[in-house]
Amino acid sequence: MTFSVKKIFIVFLLLGFTGTLMKAQISAPGLGDANTAFWSAFGVKRQLDSLGKKQALSYIAIGRKSSPDNDNPFSKQAILVLNHEVSHSFAPHQQYSYAISYRRQPKYESEAPYDKENTEQEFRIYGRYSYTFELGKKFKLKNTVRQEFRKFFDAGFHQVEEDFQLRTRIKSQLTYSLSPKNNQKLAISAEALFSISHLNEPYAQWESFGYREMRITAYYMFNIPHSPFTVDVGYMDDLIRGSRSIHHGGVHYVAADLIWNIPYKKHH
Repeated sequence: MTFSVKKIFIVFLLLGFTGTLMKAQISAPGLGDANTAFWSAFGVKRQLDSLGKKQALSYIAIGRKSSPDNDNPFSKQAILVLNHEVSHSFAPHQQYSYAISYRRQPKYESEAPYDKENTEQEFRIYGRYSYTFELGKKFKLKNTVRQEFRKFFDAGFHQVEEDFQLRTRIKSQLTYSLSPKNNQKLAISAEALFSISHLNEPYAQWESFGYREMRITAYYMFNIPHSPFTVDVGYMDDLIRGSRSIHHGGVHYVAADLIWNIPYKKHH
């Protein structure tokens, strides 16, 4: 466990010292402990100004995951996400974003047959700042710091064991332009997540701030010819500290997203 985390941090640091302003990519969320998982989103990205510096991305997405006793990534419903984010490239190489998100996640029993136990709802607001380095003509490196506030409820909007969480995410993404034809790109990234939670149970208290997980991703992105659509197809390895899955190399995700790009239209 310690060795694998050290290796991941080395990868993370190498990325930090060596993506692009990802115009469309929607990153998969953590779906908890599992063997495999599937994530798919449909997004609408609108340009908000004629210069292309402001944009809004709204998406709906679902995630599914395996049971602990199988490797079928479609086995169980894992999450429903509604997300709306506004971003502004306010200076050369620099961007900030802010967003609001709703998530609905079934929770399953830890013993076979792993039946659904309850449903957890999450409301999230987050902001992030990114700086992009141009490394020659083909490579871009985007480093991002993201701060989140996450509030949790059960299906009936009653309080749950975890009241709310403050989470900090640090990500480096290296993007390579494969071909100008259909704007094909490859991107690899490493993201470290740190958090502190306020608990309702067994009594109101703060747990300690600390490192929680590392997410490694690889994505291939392209525009569908003669259409306003962009496709992202990718893989993510989610390494959750102290989890069962980390002893088997983490939770292995397959992800596929479709984004509809709407250009700026001047209103008269």
